Amino acid sequence: MVLVSVHITTYGCSMNQADTEIMLGALVGANYSIAESEEYADILIVNTCGVKEPTEKKILKKISQLNQSGKPFIVCGCLPRINLKGVIEAGPKFAAILDTNSLFKIKDIVKEVEKGKRGIIELEDKKGIKLGIPRKLVNPVIAIIPIGEGCLGDCYYCCVKFARGKLLSYPPDIILKEVEKAVQGGCREIWLTSQDTGTYRWKDEKLPDLLRRIVELPLDFKVRVGMTNPKHTTPILDQLIDIYQNTKIYKFLHIPVQSGSNEILKAMNRGYTKEQFLEIVKAFKTKISDLTLSTDIIVGFPGETDEHFQESVKLIQDIKPDIVNISRFAPRPGTQAEKMENQIPGWIIKERSRELSEIMRKIGEERNRRWVGWEGQALITEPAPKGGWIARNLSYKPILIHNTDQALGKRVNVRVYSAKSGYLEGELVENNLETHKKNSSMISINSI
Repeated sequence: MVLVSVHITTYGCSMNQADTEIMLGALVGANYSIAESEEYADILIVNTCGVKEPTEKKILKKISQLNQSGKPFIVCGCLPRINLKGVIEAGPKFAAILDTNSLFKIKDIVKEVEKGKRGIIELEDKKGIKLGIPRKLVNPVIAIIPIGEGCLGDCYYCCVKFARGKLLSYPPDIILKEVEKAVQGGCREIWLTSQDTGTYRWKDEKLPDLLRRIVELPLDFKVRVGMTNPKHTTPILDQLIDIYQNTKIYKFLHIPVQSGSNEILKAMNRGYTKEQFLEIVKAFKTKISDLTLSTDIIVGFPGETDEHFQESVKLIQDIKPDIVNISRFAPRPGTQAEKMENQIPGWIIKERSRELSEIMRKIGEERNRRWVGWEGQALITEPAPKGGWIARNLSYKPILIHNTDQALGKRVNVRVYSAKSGYLEGELVENNLETHKKNSSMISINSI
């Protein structure tokens, strides 16, 4: 018997990646084979993202290509809820369209498509808990575990709320079981993900309480905490910093500021001020000296003047984050920002984006140079794109190791000898604990 093969192309965030793993698990359980490329697949699936206009354009072009491929294709993910009309116009020959809530039906939908049915649209309003069900991991050492879905915000530029809806936090006991199962199955890195992890609530439990229960599991793993917004970080700040000092949690904080101007933050309806963001950063860096800080900036929001933009530049120069995700503003369908006057010309947005990108390239190099000479333990988490491996230290810094005789999930002792703007380069050193302890005590990262 020849198995029908399926290939999934995934765009977007870690939540989308988790959704893909859920669909893969369901399809493997239904005896479908998973093709490594579209060429060898009988049925094609594209798991979409709609958070940014450039991403949407890229995906719609992909759907148009699938429409001409002659193979049945399924569109799922966030975009059907954000721009269903655009999806259908790009791919009128679609076999099926699903949203993020109806992906639980994927194996039944694929069976219908296999029988020749076309034009299926399944949009489900009710959320389900995306834990405790079979999954096929894309990376066998990394488990992406959603702790909830949806958000409590109403940012005027954001369309993800149309796709993911209001917040549904998952029960902590189910999350703990998922972590335990993943680690016992070979995972060494846990990504806790949500649209905003700081909004997690289950009865009296909040994010720090959940993290405390997770790190108390008597297992060997590291946790990467997903993005948390300043508005929801402030009320749990002290507790969050306290649990972050646990050795099982990566010293990695993703907290998006979006603008250095309070006037623009108010126009975005973000619900916090620049000063509140800075207080969070200062508090974290005071207690966690080797923190890796990641933030986001939107360039060219309606009404953003040169003075507003320079406030963002100054903020970035002051806090010197390790990572800045720079987005060029483009109005998303159905959002308040789409209706705003004072839209900024595209050429100005590009200029501001280039200026900030160059500033961040220099800051990234400066931050990473401070790690040269560091020696310590790192976890090999993925193959490097051009050969070798990527390992992560406790600050979640990516370290390129050129040795090829290693393995995913292995812990190695590494010495950093070079720094680029986006990553470090390291070499393996002898597994000598006394030498490691001596070197670690000699090398200070307090200025990072």
